[in-house]
Amino acid sequence: MATLDELAAQLAEDTLKVQDALGEDRMFMEVAQVLGAASQSLEEAFLTEIRVRLAERKARAFLNTRLEAAKAALEAEAHSKQAKLPK
Repeated sequence: MATLDELAAQLAEDTLKVQDALGEDRMFMEVAQVLGAASQSLEEAFLTEIRVRLAERKARAFLNTRLEAAKAALEAEAHSKQAKLPK
């Protein structure tokens, strides 16, 4: 089973790289179709790896957005406090 998982993981990584480079956000579905014709097991493992990676990207984007918002709020608060200081 390790070979299946390793192959699926590497293929998912490679597919996402090509997909990103080409700007085709559903290319992985075409790869899955090709896989499904040859190995349903590899197709399922590949799609799982893709879903995990896409979910991780979304979660990271969410965290980065929240972090940037928090930084901006802290900076605004600091500027506001500084503006209130006597000169």
